Amino acid sequence: MADRPRPTIRQFADPEELSHAAAEAFCRIGRDAVAARGRYDVVLSGGSSPRRTYELLAAEYREQLTWERVQFFWGDERAVPPRDKNSNFGMARDALLDPLAISREQIHRIEGEREDLDAAAREYQDEIARILVEPPDGPPPAFDLVLLGMGADGHTASLLPGSSALDESERWVVAQHAPSLGADRVTMTPPVFNAARHVLFLVAGRDKAEMLAQVIEGPQDPRRLPAQAIQPAPGDIAWFVDRLAAANLNDDGARRL
Repeated sequence: MADRPRPTIRQFADPEELSHAAAEAFCRIGRDAVAARGRYDVVLSGGSSPRRTYELLAAEYREQLTWERVQFFWGDERAVPPRDKNSNFGMARDALLDPLAISREQIHRIEGEREDLDAAAREYQDEIARILVEPPDGPPPAFDLVLLGMGADGHTASLLPGSSALDESERWVVAQHAPSLGADRVTMTPPVFNAARHVLFLVAGRDKAEMLAQVIEGPQDPRRLPAQAIQPAPGDIAWFVDRLAAANLNDDGARRL
């Protein structure tokens, strides 16, 4: 990875400390976005890592943002209804949106329950373009913040190892079948993530340690390690990791707080 800039890596003692730091970063980026542009466009992540961050945002950090200025999107969604326990939207709704009484006009979810997921993906691209006031057939817009996690196999959002979505250069959102999971997904594509002003990965747990070291310190191979495909320019990327996830990084790999 010597041929590309090293991202900012911040190591925390445990997932709770990581979640507090992520909530603080979420609010700081949001305040800056509102001050600069009058709004805050954020892409939320599913999975287990961000849930505690969402709960904190809805509780002790709720006074740190003007929530009426925030527009919420999702980086990916499973092919399930919004009330399904596996819905990324559903998790964020329960942990963040409902406790904050976020208006429906601010919530832009992927309709993963649709029978035609390709149509759902295309319509989601249109929705992004409408809200961010960009042509839907042009370059992807710049979200203020993209939250991402990383699986033990190196995937992020629903960009899985070997996924055709990793090769996408024009569409912002695509539907795909994930053979390794036996499931269908809708996901944003690397061009969208890489157009963001800020990308923040949240990674916790010993089961992520080997893969995190490969993604951060190993050779560039995004088809095998999809998280490597996320390299925003000119935006910035930061990895917030707990002590266990950082266990295999070189001694100077993460700034310990």
